[in-house]
Amino acid sequence: MDNRNISLPAKILVYAIMIIFTVLTIYPILWLVLQSFKTNTTYLTTNKLSFPSSLYLGNYAFVMNQGNFFGFFKNSLIYTSVTVAVVVVLSNMAGFAFAKLNYKITKLLHGIFIVGILLTMQSILIPLFLMVSAAGIHNTRWAVLIPYIALGLPMGVYLCTDFQKSIPDELLEAARIDGASFISIFSRVVLPMCAPVSVTLAIITFTGNWNDFMGPLIYLSSDAKWTLALGLSRFSGMYGKTPWNLLMAASLVTVLPCVLLFFFAQRYFIQGIVITGVKG
Repeated sequence: MDNRNISLPAKILVYAIMIIFTVLTIYPILWLVLQSFKTNTTYLTTNKLSFPSSLYLGNYAFVMNQGNFFGFFKNSLIYTSVTVAVVVVLSNMAGFAFAKLNYKITKLLHGIFIVGILLTMQSILIPLFLMVSAAGIHNTRWAVLIPYIALGLPMGVYLCTDFQKSIPDELLEAARIDGASFISIFSRVVLPMCAPVSVTLAIITFTGNWNDFMGPLIYLSSDAKWTLALGLSRFSGMYGKTPWNLLMAASLVTVLPCVLLFFFAQRYFIQGIVITGVKG
């Protein structure tokens, strides 16, 4: 649509709505940052939106050392990075097969994968817990990784299949004529072209698993294997009351990786959203 054909009142309305949504998005993060640099006394006695008189870094020192957030951060990074890597690779491989191999069994298997999208985490928590316990992997890293990967594959396969259907068959046929093997076609031709959908899938998987609270709570009993989301619960009711300054610092440490990931990968993410038609 040509912007010149839009009336001035309509433009003002559009920009006003955009500004409102921008403020609503930035306000919680700004508030979180401001409170994380205050002492608990300052937090309770000053305006919640006021800037701290000095940057108090003691909250972060306490959170990372006494709160064991270094360990929680490492655990979250292991669970999330391994899950993202496996889901992205397997989803692209399965998507290539479902999109380009015209067999009856591929359509059946693709339909089975898609059914997994309809399952909610709440509906399968108890079966997953029983399966993890029966497999003897409860309170291990595998107890978190295996369900994460399994739950991430249905959406990943759906996105990658839909994207790879748009890759021209003539391009793959040309590579095959040049002597490229099936694996070479996938790794050197298809996979590089799937960067937008792969980044989109990586961000969706990363944010979903990084912020997950219920899964690790069910699968893990030792706090040595806890994630950042579980670690936040330590500051609720600490010493008989909630130290809001520490909770704000811990919350910022938790959400910052997701914010940075989206900031640096937003171009590919938006491109992938447009191509695949993913809706929030």
